[in-house]
Amino acid sequence: MRRPVAAMILALVSLMPPCAMALPRLRVAVRDVAVTPAHIKQAVEKSLPVLWKGVNGHSDQRSCFTCHNHGVPMLAFATARGRGFDVPEKQWGDLIEFITDDLERNRLRFLKGQGPGPSPAGGETDNTGYALLALDAAGYKPDAKTAAVAHFTLTKHKDRDFWATHGNRPPSEVSSFTTTALSLRGLQRFATVEQQEQVAQRIAKARDWLSKTPAKDTEDRVFKLLGLKAAGAEAGEIRRAAKELIAMQRDNGGWGQTDKRDSDAYATGSALYALHIAGGLATNKPVYQRGLKFLLGTQHEDGSWHVRSRSRPFQTYFESGFPHKKDQFISCAATAWATTALALAYSK
Repeated sequence: MRRPVAAMILALVSLMPPCAMALPRLRVAVRDVAVTPAHIKQAVEKSLPVLWKGVNGHSDQRSCFTCHNHGVPMLAFATARGRGFDVPEKQWGDLIEFITDDLERNRLRFLKGQGPGPSPAGGETDNTGYALLALDAAGYKPDAKTAAVAHFTLTKHKDRDFWATHGNRPPSEVSSFTTTALSLRGLQRFATVEQQEQVAQRIAKARDWLSKTPAKDTEDRVFKLLGLKAAGAEAGEIRRAAKELIAMQRDNGGWGQTDKRDSDAYATGSALYALHIAGGLATNKPVYQRGLKFLLGTQHEDGSWHVRSRSRPFQTYFESGFPHKKDQFISCAATAWATTALALAYSK
């Protein structure tokens, strides 16, 4: 995602292999919390305020849109709002305005086929894909800004069958399945009538790539499933991708970011979201319920979920207001994914 120009020198560090940041596995302590509507409601109500702290604190200090402190949190707010949770109207409107202002600042760049801000610090289709995901979740209607993003998406990697990731910052900026799935969904929601022929061509090519390309970790599996659904893949393809993701659920109900890492809220929340939205898994099914139990049993008292970062630092450290210090960005995204998965399962 975009970063201040002053930090561009540090950006090169992010291109180093993530194995250099390998962390020891830790056993996850999961409290025994029953999966009930009351406990789900309590967990979501505790998480929303701390997510707003992360959103507002980041926005006050940086003008750029980010997936971790804006994109996935908007998905959480929209899902919770749709289930009757209190989402303050002013903050909701301010977040939409923040995202659209960022797109407007970059509109001319998009029309020239350029990503937001100076490369590599500015992000590419990972950034714009999450921005369109957030706006779609908020019910935002297509306009000149989103049309410009669609144009950029169509011109990016047009010689390939997929949209390649440009970063190496796991888990959210390392998978070409992520950029491909987000690009497909963004085009389907926001492409103009004039762009539809190009959109159809890109979808067909991406569908074939998604079908034949193996996934290597949870981020891949989550967004492969979402991408296949967005690309209109055959039901059998989608079922196979869902089964592959389900097969990686741990005994404690969670998913790990990789097959060798412990379960965490980022991997678990995103897996449950994909299985429900794209895989058609009902929230009352045992797989989903076990995932919810893991999330309920690992939430911190302040409403957040803590996930350790395994990406190299990209910019000068600052406090956004979200807990967990150097792990705040990934933990904010994890908390948003967990909140989304919980809210999807809530009924009075």
